[in-house]
Amino acid sequence: MVKIRLRRMGAKKSPFYRIVVADSRYPRDGRFIEQLGTYNPLVEPAEVKVDAERAQAWIKTGAQPTDTVKRLLKQAGIL
Repeated sequence: MVKIRLRRMGAKKSPFYRIVVADSRYPRDGRFIEQLGTYNPLVEPAEVKVDAERAQAWIKTGAQPTDTVKRLLKQAGIL
């Protein structure tokens, strides 16, 4: 199953996330199919940048966003 999920980047105690499309069998920070955007929770307000067209295309083809990514996409106005 293909999922849209977060991939953790950044140094210890300063997380930065990439929103990626990956097979659910791959590790959290492992291989991915495509990068859709970024999420930075450390700035106020949290910064979310997403390629809306690509995200909608992946969702239409059956990719399932995780709960956190679904919340971020709703805040960005994509879902």
